[in-house]
Amino acid sequence: MDFKFSIATDYIGKTVTVTIDRPLYSKHPKHGWKYFLNYGFVPNTISPDGEELDAYVIGIHEPLKTFNGHCVAVIHRLDDNDDKLIVVTDDFINISDKEIQQQTHFQEQWFDSEIIRTK
Repeated sequence: MDFKFSIATDYIGKTVTVTIDRPLYSKHPKHGWKYFLNYGFVPNTISPDGEELDAYVIGIHEPLKTFNGHCVAVIHRLDDNDDKLIVVTDDFINISDKEIQQQTHFQEQWFDSEIIRTK
């Protein structure tokens, strides 16, 4: 399988497929806290941390296995080499930065980050 190095901001404005490996309400494997969003990765990518590019899925309120949606932003962690895509349903295309921060707080609260909307 071919993996390609991926820059998270290249996905903004594009439709992406996310494989969900931490479905809604599942527990973090190390720390035990719950995921309040479906969380996964974009297959066949490599991010700067050496893992596949991660993504939060906003707008679906049931556990998923995969999701096709619109990448509207990136959470760029200033103190970690692990950016996160924000992938949404059509209903959340205009989600605000504040709403993204609120929805991802369960995990992002431990990091210093910024939300990027364009390349």
